[in-house]
Amino acid sequence: MSTITRGTGDEWVERIKKVLDEYEQQNPGAAATLYRQNSGSIRIRIVDELFADWSKPKRHDHAWKFIADRLDDDTLQEISILLLLSPRELGSSLMNSEFDDPIPSSL
Repeated sequence: MSTITRGTGDEWVERIKKVLDEYEQQNPGAAATLYRQNSGSIRIRIVDELFADWSKPKRHDHAWKFIADRLDDDTLQEISILLLLSPRELGSSLMNSEFDDPIPSSL
């Protein structure tokens, strides 16, 4: 099951979480997390070994298609970051650091 890492899940967070739960079920070993950064921004991180040999464009095409096929446009507009990493990239990604310890939003 995907994890909401901070805050409570509002309507849009819960919709996205359901899609990420499905992604994890279809991609064994993948781990998805999400949280609402502010009133107009939901951040998503998917860590999947599948991404290890894929370019960033291929990762994004794969993940966005999966997500966009399952969510309406209003919900998609809530997503501000889609971070796609292989497990080996967790320690070297600056955005992952921001994802784990975000700077509070002023909005």
